[in-house]
Amino acid sequence: MVLGSLFQNLYSIIDSIIVGNVIGKEALAAVAASFPIIFTLISLVIGVGSGASTVVSQYFGAKDYSSVKKTIDTIYIFFLIAGIIIAIIGNLFSEEIFRLLRLPEEVMPDALTYLNIYLLGMIFFFGFNGTTSVLRGMGDSKTPLRFMIIAVVNNIILDLLFIVVFKWGIAGAAWATIIAHAGAFISAALYLNRTHTIIRFRIRNINFDREIFKSCVRIGLPTGLQQSAVALGMMFIMGIVNSFGTNATAAYGVAMRIDSFAKMPAMTFSSALSSFVGQNLGAFKEDRAKKGFKSTLIISGVYCIIATILIVLTGEFLMRLFTPDEAVIQIGMDYLIIVSSFYILFSMMFSFYGVLRGAGATLIPMLITILSLWVIRIPLTEILSNKMGVNGIFWALPVSWLIGVVCAWIYYLKGNWKDNVIIPQPGNSK
Repeated sequence: MVLGSLFQNLYSIIDSIIVGNVIGKEALAAVAASFPIIFTLISLVIGVGSGASTVVSQYFGAKDYSSVKKTIDTIYIFFLIAGIIIAIIGNLFSEEIFRLLRLPEEVMPDALTYLNIYLLGMIFFFGFNGTTSVLRGMGDSKTPLRFMIIAVVNNIILDLLFIVVFKWGIAGAAWATIIAHAGAFISAALYLNRTHTIIRFRIRNINFDREIFKSCVRIGLPTGLQQSAVALGMMFIMGIVNSFGTNATAAYGVAMRIDSFAKMPAMTFSSALSSFVGQNLGAFKEDRAKKGFKSTLIISGVYCIIATILIVLTGEFLMRLFTPDEAVIQIGMDYLIIVSSFYILFSMMFSFYGVLRGAGATLIPMLITILSLWVIRIPLTEILSNKMGVNGIFWALPVSWLIGVVCAWIYYLKGNWKDNVIIPQPGNSK
């Protein structure tokens, strides 16, 4: 799962590297400005998908394979409809959103081109995401990795072809990503139809189960709302960054790519822990679920310490992969040094979130995220940026992580998270 997530993150990183070096920093800023908008549009849907993964893991742990199949059918139908709606809404209001975020005028044409094309591929993005969520819910993390590697390789080839050879500019980057997503989803669906006994995608026999969808929404909606709150917060913060000019926008976008790449394993350990906890609670093995949580804390923490050291030592080199512009590089280095120094807090926070989501207690991570982001980080970003300049934006992030860790720790110690499992436990009439 860690490898799969790292390869998935390479989509945006490869786009940014080629765009920044071949087209220029205005196009690089356009890709950076588009990311928070894309995240905002898809976050609620992905949250419901994470709920489906939890439902699959618990039914799979209980060996209720009929319900596993119904869950798969239901989530595919939901993703199809959501992909169409998001593509339409995004294209209708993209310019208004960019202007609301105070995007520099010289970046606007490239940003509109990239975002409007990118959103056309939402159906394929959701289709592949749904397939990987289901497989991971059943404990299969190797199959998604294989197809993700294929998708990343295709994306690299198509980026070079469309941008360097065909000279399509930033539109080429967007089309390369869409085609890579489509290829990954279609090839994964064909492979699973032939090889998997439970997951077989048949349009004629697909059914939407309302009760299962309600369970997916009940468990996944808090996560979706949490991600939406994060996404809206990112848009708000991007608006503050944009007010410092194109250099700041480009630097923030590049540094976030490197930062997200470094943090991705900790997030993926959390996702793996959710499936692990869900399966073990579904099989009435609470002690094993707790041991998995402790192991994840240790593994994720050690990784983040290593990531911090690597980012500090190689940050400037990594920034230069994206752009030769010295002003952009310096701002990006400030971000990386400040934020990476506190990765250990991030890993702890997501480990707590993983065990809570696996048990179905997804409301608490949502509330904690809203508190740490909207009550702490965003007001602090506004205050510190006025006093310290763009670096004040960066210092607000680790403070919000600290608040998140403390709140999640307190709730975990209370033990209420164990009461949210959908599989009836021994001695429990639920």
